[in-house]
Amino acid sequence: MPDRSYSDEEIDAAVDSLAEPGRLREAQDVVERAAPQLQRVLATALESGGWFGSAHEEQVRAAVEPEDPGERARAVATLVAEETRVGMLVGVAVGIELARELAKHPQATQPKET
Repeated sequence: MPDRSYSDEEIDAAVDSLAEPGRLREAQDVVERAAPQLQRVLATALESGGWFGSAHEEQVRAAVEPEDPGERARAVATLVAEETRVGMLVGVAVGIELARELAKHPQATQPKET
């Protein structure tokens, strides 16, 4: 994977192509095989980025603190959504770096002929 900047149009076209049926099957297979290792990398990245620890614990406490059940539910839903977004963004960054690492060894990523 070349290290270069991509135009907005290139990024939009690439993201659009991901919506094609079956397009993610191979990537899902790779992620499934590497899930335990990728989970450790993601957890380390989130922790080193300050997303866990005392700041996270404070956000959890603040979300469950409201007496009003509706307000508490909204606060918890917001926290879950924010954590999901952060996890996704860090996960994408990990995926990009994984692709770069795999590209360094193209012979190892070629399908075996039968």
